This record gives sequence, C-alpha cells and structure tokens, in this order.
Amino acid sequence: MRLPPFNPYIAVTIGVISVSTSAIFVKLADQAPAAIIANYRLLLAVLLMAPIIMKKYRHEIKQINRKDWIFSIFAGVFLAFHFILWFESLNYTSVASSVVLVTLQPIFAFLGTYLFFKERFSYGAIISMLIALIGSIIISWGDFQISGTALFGDILALLGAVTVTAYFLLGQQVRRNLSIMTYTFVVYGISSITLIMYNLMLGNSFIGYPADHWWIFLALAIFPTFLGHTLFNWALKWLSTSTISMAIVFEPAGASILAYFILDEKITAFQLLGGTIVLFGLFLFILSTNRKSTLTISKKEQHD
Repeated sequence: MRLPPFNPYIAVTIGVISVSTSAIFVKLADQAPAAIIANYRLLLAVLLMAPIIMKKYRHEIKQINRKDWIFSIFAGVFLAFHFILWFESLNYTSVASSVVLVTLQPIFAFLGTYLFFKERFSYGAIISMLIALIGSIIISWGDFQISGTALFGDILALLGAVTVTAYFLLGQQVRRNLSIMTYTFVVYGISSITLIMYNLMLGNSFIGYPADHWWIFLALAIFPTFLGHTLFNWALKWLSTSTISMAIVFEPAGASILAYFILDEKITAFQLLGGTIVLFGLFLFILSTNRKSTLTISKKEQHD
C-alpha cells in the first residue's frame, strides 16, 4: 500500500476535535428549533457536495438499484431523527451528559447485530457493556438529582444513539455498493427532505434567525460533517476500524472541555464519574469486539 499523503493519525485528531464542536454549535444556536438546526446542517452539506457529485459521481447515482434506494431512504430517515433527538436533548441536559450517552452507539450497534444477524458476544463484550451501562445510570441518576428535565434530555440522547445505530446498520448494506461520497450525498439528501417535511408539519420557520445562527449552520456542515466524519472515513484506508472507534470515544472529553470554556458548563461529580466509567467500558468493548473479529478472521484463514 502506498504511503498516505497526510499523516492519518493527525487527520483523526483533527476529526475528533471537529466532531467535538457539534454539540457546542447546537447550544449556541439557541433561538432555532433542534429540527431546523439539523435541517440546515444536512442541507448545506448536500449543497456543498453537489458540484463534486455532479462532476465525478453522477454515474453512480444512476446505477443505484431499487434495494439500495430503499435502504438509503430508511437510513436517511433514521439519521434525520438521530439529529432531531440528539439536538433536542441539548435543550434539556448538559453537553457532557448528552455526548457521552449518544457515544454509546457502538454498544447499540452490537445489540442490533445480535438481534437481527445473530452475532454472538464474547464474555469481554458483555462485561464491558455492563460497565458502560453502570456509567450511564450514574450520569442519569446525577442529572435526575439536578432536575427531571435533565433526565429527559438524557433519555433523548439515548434515543439518538439508538436511531444513529439504525442508520449505520441500514447503511452497511449500501456502502458495499457505493463510494462514501455518493452514499453520503444520497443519505444526507434524504435526511434533508425528511427534516423539511418534519419542520413543515411542526410549523417551524425556515427564516428569521439571527445572522450568527446562519454562520453556525454553515459551521455545522463544515466542521463536524466534513472535517469530522469525512476525515474518519478517509483515515480508514490506513488505520483499523478499532483505532478510529477508540479515537471517536474521545469526543465527549473534547466536547466537555469546549463546553466548559465556551458555554461555562461545569461538570458535576456524577457526570465525571459516570462519564469516565462509560468511556472505560467503551474502550474495553471496542478492544473485545476487535479481538473477537481478529480471531474469527484467523480461524477462517486456517480453514481456507
């Protein structure tokens, strides 16, 4: 394999910092409904991608089959509701609690593969999931001591983790047949249409927001979307999935630090303890599942 044009570890570091800004930008756009913020994040991303797609990937869109369109539509709808739920959670709970809980997505993903694809768990994966669950309970209990609305925000964040898991599971099938650029463009486009319809149903205004909010909408499309997820996908060519997954686990820490300095959000003892336990559980979970995958591949190679 040829050498990467740019150090992939630096790219992943930039990606982690970029995705850490997402919750901060949402909090700063406090005069816009969560669904409007999500709408403009994805719509502006689609508009920014459109010239590249039309020039280099138009033929791929024409070749998408019926099954992949169906999976893409459902993936786009789930992605839309992931952003609605997660962004809405930030209206009720802190950045630290919300981002930690939504980062539980890898565990929900494995539960999904267990239910739908009969994926078996190792003992290490089960133990690490229980550790992460204990951490999330500590965070939720601490937030409940603060207020019932904070706990409601925690529940929304967990539902956001569930919906983004559905998005990833549906997208796995389509990603085998499409490039990352084409798949992202199609799914973001479907999500944008879903969010437009959702906002119309709620009667949310698409205009009339302060000038700084439009810069925030654009920043959401650029930083966490392109400089975040796009760099992670690029780095996958040179780094393992587990390396990327472990790096993304640092997003709650980055978001909490930014929230402390930018939003003056203090981290409670429950959030610090629970968040640390959740992240420790996620690290163990990723290590365990990656080891299981490696052993499975090795056994297959022996049989082959």
